Amino acid sequence: MEKRKTSKIREIKETASDAAEIMRQISNPGVLESLNKVKDTAKVVNEIIKGLNTSEMVKNIENFRLISENMNETSTKMDNTVSQLRETGIVFEASEIMKFAKNKINSFDDDGMNSINGQDLYEISTASKEMMLSIKDLMNEITITVASSKKSATIHNVKDTIKEASHIYKTRVS
Repeated sequence: MEKRKTSKIREIKETASDAAEIMRQISNPGVLESLNKVKDTAKVVNEIIKGLNTSEMVKNIENFRLISENMNETSTKMDNTVSQLRETGIVFEASEIMKFAKNKINSFDDDGMNSINGQDLYEISTASKEMMLSIKDLMNEITITVASSKKSATIHNVKDTIKEASHIYKTRVS
């Protein structure tokens, strides 16, 4: 029992000695400067957390979430449109028509060896017309997708978020 008592006293002395050493180290200018930097950083973090918890920022964060969801939906719709266009063969046909027209045009030499005949002009005209129709179909699909995206309120959410972020920035800078 006596041994245990001295052991506890020794532990208390060592703890007190350690505490005294810590106090001496804290009074060191370098440690004080580091602690002040930690304190300043903690204040800034606190201000940021408070700023993020304001109703304006909560609304902005929600708008960003909605924008992200709408962008994902739009991206999916665009992917589906491109896949459907590929499945229908419009893209391939337009590409083949452009190659055909280019080859026909390139086949006419400046030296007059290859003359242009009525059939060549008719084929170029037909190929060009088919290409334009394919491009028109593609533009219609893209227009439908963009119109659908506008209806999903993506653009409205983006505008609101930009306005609110600008307002918050102006009030913080002032």
